[in-house]
This record gives sequence, structure tokens and C-alpha cells, in this order.
Amino acid sequence: MIALKSIIDAFSVEDQLKFTAYLQQKNKRKDTKNIELFRLMTKPESDSKSICYQLYKVDNCNAYHALRKRLFQSLIDFTANKNLEDENSIDMQIIKYILASRTYLLQKNYEIAYKILDKAERLADEHLLFPILNEIYHTKIQYAPNYQKINLDNLILKQKENRKKHILEDQLNIVYAQLKSVLNSMSYQGKAINFEAELESILQDYDIELSESLSFKSLYQILAIANISALATNRYYEIENFVLKSYNILKDKKDTEKQLFYQIQIVYIIANTLFRNKKFEASLSYIKEMEELMKLKKGTYQKEFILKKTLVEALNYNYLNNQNKAIDIAEQVIKKKHSDIEALLDLHLSLLMFHFQKEDFSKAKSVLAKFYHTDQYYIEKAGIDWVIKKNLAEILLYIELNEDDLFYSRLKSFKRKYTSYLKQINQTRILSFVNYAERLYQKPEIMINTDFSLKLKSTFESNTIHKEDIFVISFYAWLKNKTEDNSLYNTTLNLINS
Repeated sequence: MIALKSIIDAFSVEDQLKFTAYLQQKNKRKDTKNIELFRLMTKPESDSKSICYQLYKVDNCNAYHALRKRLFQSLIDFTANKNLEDENSIDMQIIKYILASRTYLLQKNYEIAYKILDKAERLADEHLLFPILNEIYHTKIQYAPNYQKINLDNLILKQKENRKKHILEDQLNIVYAQLKSVLNSMSYQGKAINFEAELESILQDYDIELSESLSFKSLYQILAIANISALATNRYYEIENFVLKSYNILKDKKDTEKQLFYQIQIVYIIANTLFRNKKFEASLSYIKEMEELMKLKKGTYQKEFILKKTLVEALNYNYLNNQNKAIDIAEQVIKKKHSDIEALLDLHLSLLMFHFQKEDFSKAKSVLAKFYHTDQYYIEKAGIDWVIKKNLAEILLYIELNEDDLFYSRLKSFKRKYTSYLKQINQTRILSFVNYAERLYQKPEIMINTDFSLKLKSTFESNTIHKEDIFVISFYAWLKNKTEDNSLYNTTLNLINS
């Protein structure tokens, strides 16, 4: 039932109403229970046994499973039809043109057929539909000898150029998938991998240069590759200029709205990159652009991007000394149901951080209480880096709350599980951080020791702190604040702005 429920949970209220109407129209018998099953499955707390009993008043497993299969098929048909009406309407229109033109070509009505194919070509070219363009050129070339008005050499040249673009897009798609797989091995399985070497090797294998003429989708894929590299190394400052320059190329392209999904993705990458590089106002300007793009096409992508947009927006406000606004933004969004588990976990963890930096530890603990699954569950859902941040936040929270048993239990567990991994990926500073935190908890009096403060500073601060990852700085701010007479939030902001 889990797969079926996950599809239904992703439906908006409007989608639920439309699907119910679709079932009503499809049903030929009045005693069909598919609508009743669908409505029961939209409820948050629903399990197979209770639903089966509510439908049949007895334990009728065979009938229930058969009904579920029929509902699943109806969901597939409904989703496919909806997509045909929305995103793929242009694709379907062009395919209709190609099919109609082939009928006229067989009838030797060449003039009408090529006029239709010209129209199909213009549409496919505007929307960068390289596979469909190939079909159009294939058809035009096939019948060109029969129609003297056609320039065959020009058609062959067009097809060759289109093939190059199609091959590049295919290669970038493979590269993106391979790099994402490498990142998953690092983040979700905890393997130690030299990501930069992997990136260079994969690009060389496909002989791809990032300066080539790109389609809208290809440009997004290249930016996504750069973003994956920055995510793996925490060196976002290295990709900022490239990302911004690439987007300027994108904005010069006409009719960018026709590939709106990729445009929103790119603007999100830029906003996140600028945030990670501590350029908060600039990041917020791209968040506003992202909001405007999300409103287009009747808000088609609103639900898909709302969590990512809110996350970066809230983080920016938090570090712009507007913490209450950051908390309000985050809390408003997480009250609603969302299907993007990873983005939702990121938002919850950020909210925990906001309350912690505000030194409202009881609220931080109430957010932490929502993370009741095992570390392995969260590694699979959000990655090992997320789990490490969550564990560190938990350790610091137990220190602030003076909860000895929980602190030592979590500390012991953290060292046992992640020491080897952190050493493998050269992140021993995290282990140093944990050791310092443990010493402070055991001997609070060392906070006023000048030698301790200097040693702390030499371990975590350097001349390149402006290039340091913002989340690394935020954790270090907690340690530094213990040696200063200041609030944690102010210490954090002072370090960020140093």
C-alpha cells in the first residue's frame, strides 16, 4: 500500500477533486468502491486492515487487493492524461503534425505536407526538442527528392547540427546521473570518494567542454554538475562566477518560459550558491525571481519548489539579523503536508538551528523530538552530512540543557559511528570540535583560560575564514561564544561578517 499511498499523498486538494470526478466519469457501475478507497487513503492515518474492513465489513483481502490494483491503474491513467494536457501539449501537437504530414506525403500532396512539417520544425526548435526535430528532418529528407522546392543539402546540414545538440544533451544527462551517483555514495552510503577526480574523469570520458553551445536543459545540467561539486567539497565560492555567467547566457535565450522547470532549478542553484557564499541580499533577490517564476503556468511548479525556496529564504533572513522572520517563514510552511522528505528534513533542521542560536533551547528540543527515526533512516532520506549536522546539534543541545545521560549516550554513539568516516573524508575538524565541546562540558572553568581560547582560535579560524562554509562557522560560533561575554546569535553573526 505504501507506493499507492505515496502517489495519493502528493495530490493537492485540487488534484483530489479532479481525480474523484475522473473516477465518477469512468465508473459504469454504481457499486464500484474505487472512490471510497481513494477517499479513505487521503486520510493521514490509514492502514490496509482498517481500510479493508471499512470497505467490506469483513476481512476480504482478495477483493481489496484487486480494488487497489484497479485504483493504481486509474491513478496512472489520470496522471498521464493530466501531463498530456499540461506539459506535453506541445510535444503531442508536434507529433500530430508529423503524423498528418506523413499521410499527405504518402498521398503525394507534398506542398501541404512540407508546410505542416515546417510548422512542426519551428515549434520543436523553439522548445529544444531534439529527438522530435530528428524525426522531422528524417521525414523531410526521406521525401525531399520528390519535391523539387526542397534544398536537400540544407536539410542534411540542419540534421547534423541537431544531432550534435542531441548527443551533447544525452552525454550531459549521463554525466549528471553518474556524478549524482558518486555524490549519493558519499552522502547516502558514507563512502569516501575523491569527487573532483571523479568529475574530471567522467568529463574526459565524454570529451565534454563546458564552453560548448548549450540548450536550456544542458545548461541546467552543467550548473547542476558544478553545484554537486561544490556540495561535495563545500567550496561554493569556486563556482559562483561560473554559475552567474552561465545564467546570463540563459536569460539571453528567447522563450525561456517554455522550459520553466529548468529555469527555476537554475535560479534556485544561484540563490543557494550566493547564500553559501554569505551574499544574503543578493541571494534574496534571486529568491524573489524564483517566486515569480513559480507563479507562471498557473503555479504548476509551486508545490515542487516551495520547500527549497523557503529553506534558502529563511536561512538568508536568519543571517541578516532577522531571526524571527526566518522562524515564521519556516514554521508556516512545515505545518502543511509535503512529499519532498529531504527538503522537509532540511527545513526542520534549520528551524532547530534558529531556535538554538536564539538560545530558546526548549523550542529547539521540541523540533529535535520530531526526529524519532534511526540514523540509518535519515542517511537514506537526507544523506550522511545531514545526519552528522543533526547529531552535532543534538550533542550541543544536551550540553545546554545539562542532560548528562543523553549527552554522553549521544556522544559515544557519534564517535563510534562516524569517527572512521570523518577521518576518511579529511573532516577531522569535526572530531576536534566534538572533543572541545566535551572538554567544555566536563570542565566549564577552562572557558576563561586564555591559552584555551587561543588554541581554539588557531584550530578553527584562519585567514581564509571568509571562504569557510557557513554551517561550519555556525558550529564554531558556539565554541567561541563560550569564551566570550556575548549572545550566541551575535557571536555567530560577527563571525559570519568578519
